[in-house]
Amino acid sequence: MLYYIFEYLEKEFNLTGASVFQFITFRAAAAFITSLLISMIFGKKIINFLRRQQVGETVRDLGLEGQVQKAGTPTMGGIIIILSTLIPVLLLAKLENIYIVILLITTLWMGVIGFTDDYIKVFKKDKQGLKGKFKVLGQVGLGIIVGTMLYFHPDVTIKEQLPVAQQIVQNGKKKVFGEEHKSTKTTVPFLKNNELEYAKALSFLGEGYEKYGWIVFIFVVVFLVTGVSNGANLTDGIDGLAAGSSAIMVVALAIFAWISGNIIFADYLDVMYIPKSGEMTVFIFAFAGALIGFLWYNTYPAQVFMGDTGSLTIGGVIAVLAIAIRKELLLPVLAGIFVVENLSVILQVSYFKYTKKKYGEGRRIFKMSPLHHHYQKLGYHESKIVTRFWIVGILLAVFTVVTLKLR
Repeated sequence: MLYYIFEYLEKEFNLTGASVFQFITFRAAAAFITSLLISMIFGKKIINFLRRQQVGETVRDLGLEGQVQKAGTPTMGGIIIILSTLIPVLLLAKLENIYIVILLITTLWMGVIGFTDDYIKVFKKDKQGLKGKFKVLGQVGLGIIVGTMLYFHPDVTIKEQLPVAQQIVQNGKKKVFGEEHKSTKTTVPFLKNNELEYAKALSFLGEGYEKYGWIVFIFVVVFLVTGVSNGANLTDGIDGLAAGSSAIMVVALAIFAWISGNIIFADYLDVMYIPKSGEMTVFIFAFAGALIGFLWYNTYPAQVFMGDTGSLTIGGVIAVLAIAIRKELLLPVLAGIFVVENLSVILQVSYFKYTKKKYGEGRRIFKMSPLHHHYQKLGYHESKIVTRFWIVGILLAVFTVVTLKLR
């Protein structure tokens, strides 16, 4: 909204300083500060409102230290993250940008699923919340919508670097990239010729297989949206873990988005140039500010929990961001915390079922899953666990960014 107001003032009245709103870096910084202030200032008011409405967490006694004391702590705090993200984005981003539209849909869609789950748990007194099949159906539905928009929308394009022999100078500028075109190509980390065409998975169909590439692409989007959102949901088990880890991930994604959308840096770093994708930097910084502001109230001892309203939204947004900037194959590294938490549950359940069938009694790999509970059972205080997970998350994020040149 403000972007369009200042654009009008600059054109009609030549207002001094209005042009600063044309710069993505300025609007991203403003979005970060605005979301941080909203989440910190109004976060407390929202927490008090949730407390008055008795929107408290129901805690099962699993034998974890300090767990019972958390009963009654306000949940559904993901509302703080969502509102603190949406307001700056609506004020400062280009709302006609297809990537911003997709991220807004993702935020609201996953927020509604998570809110419904939390509502059933709190007000219907059903500890199971929204049935798993409906939750997965919602995640799959979002994946189909996002995948369809990214594949078919005319504004979602890439520009590829021309061979050196084809690079020419036009109007005093060197033409490095070819024309914009549709593609299902993505970036493969660590390889020199680091691009993968999803459509080639259907090359066995023979001539014309490219037109069916959308099937593979949408399947990948659905898989990632479902997997990452569930990973974020499982990670949200102790104070500050999910919010802090996610903030680290989205800052790394902001770097990728800004570089991918900047033709100069895309050329310098020899990465895929994605026109219009730089605008996502505004959304990402708003999201990062919201997460950090929420963390102010969510660190140990937490004054509020994000609930599924927050965790499902976080996972969905991170997955869609990575897909949009064609860096989804880096998610196993960047979102390594989510991956390990997910795997710990899968391994624990699978091994328990296997040993129960084979030996008559179930055995466990971990003392408890997800993984952070395993360390709690070993006697580590949750603050120490969270801090060490954050450190690992920072190392993974740095390594992910380094892959820009590590080939």
